[in-house]
Amino acid sequence: MTTDALARLRTATSRVVGTTQTAKAVARGLAAEVFVAADADPRVVEPVVRAAAERGLPVTQVESMALLGRACGIGVGAAAAAVLGEDRRVS
Repeated sequence: MTTDALARLRTATSRVVGTTQTAKAVARGLAAEVFVAADADPRVVEPVVRAAAERGLPVTQVESMALLGRACGIGVGAAAAAVLGEDRRVS
């Protein structure tokens, strides 16, 4: 994980947080880059990582759920997050 990757996540105008929202964004072709926490349960993040790989999306591993949550601007940990392509939102 690089500081540049976390900076991209922090400054992204559109992003999703959490495994469910990240999986939806990947499946719908909205995600541009995926982030997963190294300390997250592999059974939880594996489907997101697999889907991202199938779509050829870069997957960045962040050292902890707490760090990923902070980078997303939330007060709790996050197992997964994604930066969305320009002007894309998941509902």
